[in-house]
Amino acid sequence: MLVHPHINPVALELGPLKVHWYGLTYLAAFTLFYLLATWRSKRAPFAQAGWNRQQVEDLLFFGVLGVVLGGRLGYVFFYKPGYYLSHPAEILAVWQGGMAFHGGLLGVISAMWLYARRNGRAFFEVADLVAPCVPVGLAAGRIGNFINGELWGRFADPSLPWAMVFPDSGSLEPRHPSQLYQFGLEGLALFALLWFYGRKPRQLGAVSGMFLMGYGVFRFTAEYFREPDSFLGLLALNMSMGQWLCVPMVVAGALIWVAAKKDAFRPKDRKA
Repeated sequence: MLVHPHINPVALELGPLKVHWYGLTYLAAFTLFYLLATWRSKRAPFAQAGWNRQQVEDLLFFGVLGVVLGGRLGYVFFYKPGYYLSHPAEILAVWQGGMAFHGGLLGVISAMWLYARRNGRAFFEVADLVAPCVPVGLAAGRIGNFINGELWGRFADPSLPWAMVFPDSGSLEPRHPSQLYQFGLEGLALFALLWFYGRKPRQLGAVSGMFLMGYGVFRFTAEYFREPDSFLGLLALNMSMGQWLCVPMVVAGALIWVAAKKDAFRPKDRKA
């Protein structure tokens, strides 16, 4: 049985400045996105559409705002609305922790819509460029969760070779290292799926639909091994909040993918 190594959340101290591992994982996520999106922008169909490095940099700026603002507001309204309605001054206190992927996704969708509108591009053209570049960032974030010893898993059979004790959980019973499960599913597996699927031109919106379906299925699965938030527990049908938020993702992704296969999102003057 393994024990989670207590890792100092501060990676580096420079006088009064403290650099946290979690902040470094965000930096890694944005750097990887930039490199991958730049690579994709140089290939069909994005190169033919006039994408360049400067546009990727501008898109990254919009995306960072979407991730931070959406992730925080998603946590506030999806997970602790009552608390933050009573403590509105803490809503923007991101240094106290509390980010939600589904909120971050809505923030990024809003950022992509705004970017597309300002630059005269189709929304799904932007989304299809972005989608395969996102999972490596999610993987980096899950490594940050593991380093911090947070978002641990449900209790596991002690005979499970990789069962791990998380002392910060308040229990010495072995648990699933669900952060690593999510690293493998939402990060590596989803990246492989989308990178393979998006390696050649697809109908507009198809890659975006695949992202929503893939993430929703992988996250829904991982939630069976992740300890539900203590202030929420399991909800209807013994599903966690994370699982319930994945259901509309999968449905929306399937609808978008089917519509994309029918070429529903391509401008009429660009249909074959």
